This record gives sequence, structure tokens and C-alpha cells, in this order.
Amino acid sequence: MVKVPTSEQLREISASYNLNLSDADVASFLGLAEGAMASYRRLDELVEPAPEVKYPRSGAYRPEPEENALGAWYWKCRIPGSGSGPLAGKRVAIKDNVCVAGVPMMNGTSVLEGYVPETDATIVTRILDAGGEILGKAVCESLCFSSGSHTSDTGPVLNPRDHSRSTGGSSSGSAALVASGECEAAIGGDQGGSIRIPASWCGVYGLKGTHGLVPYTGVFPIELTLDHVGPIAATVEDVALLLSAIAGEDGLDPRQARVRTDDYLSGLDGGVEGMRIGILSEGFGWPGLSEEDVDASVREAAGAFGELGAEVGEVSVPLHRDGIHIWNGIAIEGATALMVDGNSMGTNWKGHYTTSLLDAYARGRITRADDLSETVKMTMLVGRYMQERYHGRYYAKAQNLSRKLSAAYDAALAEYDLLLLPTVPMKATPIPAPDAPREEVVLRALEMTHNTCALDVTGLPSMTVPCGDSEGLPVGAMLVGPNWSEAKILRAARAFEGTKTDDVPPARSALA
Repeated sequence: MVKVPTSEQLREISASYNLNLSDADVASFLGLAEGAMASYRRLDELVEPAPEVKYPRSGAYRPEPEENALGAWYWKCRIPGSGSGPLAGKRVAIKDNVCVAGVPMMNGTSVLEGYVPETDATIVTRILDAGGEILGKAVCESLCFSSGSHTSDTGPVLNPRDHSRSTGGSSSGSAALVASGECEAAIGGDQGGSIRIPASWCGVYGLKGTHGLVPYTGVFPIELTLDHVGPIAATVEDVALLLSAIAGEDGLDPRQARVRTDDYLSGLDGGVEGMRIGILSEGFGWPGLSEEDVDASVREAAGAFGELGAEVGEVSVPLHRDGIHIWNGIAIEGATALMVDGNSMGTNWKGHYTTSLLDAYARGRITRADDLSETVKMTMLVGRYMQERYHGRYYAKAQNLSRKLSAAYDAALAEYDLLLLPTVPMKATPIPAPDAPREEVVLRALEMTHNTCALDVTGLPSMTVPCGDSEGLPVGAMLVGPNWSEAKILRAARAFEGTKTDDVPPARSALA
């Protein structure tokens, strides 16, 4: 039950706003506050609406290490779907920033451990409606603020191809489980590359759709203008199947407006004859980041598209190199405002708020701030500083520049149907040692987003496609299209998938 503030509490709040209140002022405002408290007490008495939990579930458990060799499962369960539909027979893992009723959710951080959602996210219900079977929650990085796989408080997620290497993040467990064959598909989330980076480093397919294509309702946010959720799968067809099941407006997510879905399956085998594909020059040769074998593999993929009948050329988008800076300007302050100060939900938007999650996370965050990951600590320190010192000026400028960045890509996409570039400039990096210095931990979490993050800023759809293998590690090529062009991206990915040979080494067994 809500309580009226004390005189001391009101004085502390007034000081934080630089208000100078006399004793008489404080007494006056306390009296006025009592009227507002009556509304809050009434809110305690009212029952808020919640999405229906349609499918029964039982037997959820935390797996022992012997059945979780990659560290990729947070919680295992079995939730059968409708029994029929496009996902019938498909096993799906759900990233652990997504609410699944009755199954614990940690979002990679011990400050949330013990929280159990009472509702299903929209995408969970849609997967079950389509006949899919949910096998459990896949480990994700701490508050999803890492593109490496070493920041979750459950421990690192190991790359199925080389257990000393990162899977990438933050959808680390999702990509590892698909790559190791423990499920056909998984849900990932993407604010800076968190679907495409782990999919690339694990040698599977991952698609970040147009911003708002898939409803985010019931998923732990980072920044409303960057939040995306989408499919990871072992085949292009399974990506298309899962996307078909989860895409479309739900009426509860403020990120969604005038969403355009498509038939992602009917044209899947249409090929790329006559399709124009532009090799994005600025996606290659990043100083100090790009590896020659990665760039070479992606250019070989461009050649393969040419052999399939596509018209392939070189295209330049100079502002792509500033995408990382624009992203930082949005993500650092935006995440501090929503994910930290706003306790994951914030205010000023219409839709469904997961109030139990907000409350559970706030209590953990406030009482156990020292347990937050190094990436989150750095973000909130810099984000609060920038807000207090510069009052949101740089966040606003970055958001304004995002339109200029979108226009630059749009100009290239007026000349070409799709753009092609490396998903990640380098191959999977070594997992930092448990006693690695903070600087290494943060570097290994954030150094690989340069090609992916700009597509979160602009909201353009993009997909990573396995295109090669070097030194035993996968390489991914990224296809980028205009808004709502997912069907065309999938068709190109399917055509390239048909050129793959069996000489790429399989993933190591999860039980190895």
C-alpha cells in the first residue's frame, strides 16, 4: 500500500530539483500530496489487464552442468503448442529476456534472479499458437548489454565450434543452442547486433526485421527506438517459418506503427536472378578490427551471388563509419534513462507494461547495484554524466543524425535491392579469463558491433548468412534491405544457402 511521503523525504526530493522550500512550504505540499495518494491507493485496489496464458506448462527446472555443457540453457521446460500449424514439430528456445509464464527469468543478471513472470510475451503465445514447442529459456548476457558471451551471471556461453571462443551476444544461448542442434530455432533480441552477431559467430542464420515488425510486448527493453526481437535458426526456411509466426502488430507495443508483413515462404526459392546487390565498401577494412579472411569470405559470397544471376556492384555509404558513434549517443543515454533509471519500462508510452518485472528489477537494481555487469556500470555512469552535464543534447543530436544515416542507406538502396557486408569484422574472439581486467571484459563485450549497430539505429532489416569458415570458425555475411523487405532478404539468403557445400566443419557436440 502506498504511503504519504515524510517531511524529510520531501526535502530530499526538493533538493534534487534545486527547490528551496520553507517549513511552511513542506507542510503545504504534504497536505496537497495526500490528495494524490488517494488515487494511488485506489490503483492498488483495481486489477490491471494481463495477456491470457493459453497453454499449460509444468516441470520447469534449472539444468545441471552435465546437460548444459555450453552453458547456454538458463532454465529448461516443455511447453507444447497447439499441435498443428507452420511450427509443428519445431523445437524453440526463448531468450531469457522474454517473459514465459511460470518459468524463471533472469535476463543474465543476478539482480533479477528469482523473478517468475505471470504472463507470456506476445511472441511466446504466437509460437505456441503456430504449433511450436518451447524447450526453455536460453541464457542471455547481463541485461543484454554485451555483444560477447562472457557477461551473464550464470557464466560464459561457449561457442559450439570452439569452446574457448565467444558465441557473441547478447542472444548468446539462443545461437549456441541452434548451432549445437538442441533446437531448430530460437528467439533473439537485437539493439546493437545481438541477433546477428551470435548467429554469425556460431555459423547459423539470424534476422533482425524492420523496427516494429515483431512485437516487443513482454520483452525486457533497453531503448525503445533500438529494441528489436526476431528469429535465429539453422536454416533459412526455419527463419522464415518463425518470422511468419511472430510478425505483425499486437496493439500493445509502441514500437509498432503501420507494420507491413509479407508471405515469407511462398517466394523463398525464387532466386536472385536480376536482383541488384551492392557491396558496401565501408563495411570492410575497419582499422584495427577487420580480419582479412573475413573480408575475403564476404567478397567471395558476393561473387557467388553474381554466379547465381544477381547484378553485383560496389556502393559507398561514408556515414556508415559514423553509425557506431550515432548508436553510442542513443544507446548510452537512452539505456540509462529506460533500462536503469526507468527500471526497464520507463514512462510516456502506450501499451502493456509488465509491472511485476518492473518492480522486481527495481528492487534488485537498487539494493544490489554492485552486482551489475561492468558494461552496465560503464553505461549508466557515462549516461548519467551526459544527462546531468549536457542535458540530453547529444542524445537528441544522435537521434536527429539517425535520419541522415537512414537517408544515406536509402540512397544506396535506391540503386541496389540489397546491400552486402561482413556481419562482424572479425571471427569469434577468446572468452576473457575469469580474472581478466575490467578493460578487457568491456572491450570483448563491445568491440564487434561496428557493422551491425547502425541498422538498429535506422531500423532497416538485416540478416546474417553463414558464408565461410576460417581457422575452424564461422564467418557471416550480412544482407540489408529497405524497410519491410524481409521477404526479399530471405529469398537472397535461401539462394546463397543452396550454394553451400558440406566441407564446413560441424559444430562440436554440446556434450564434448
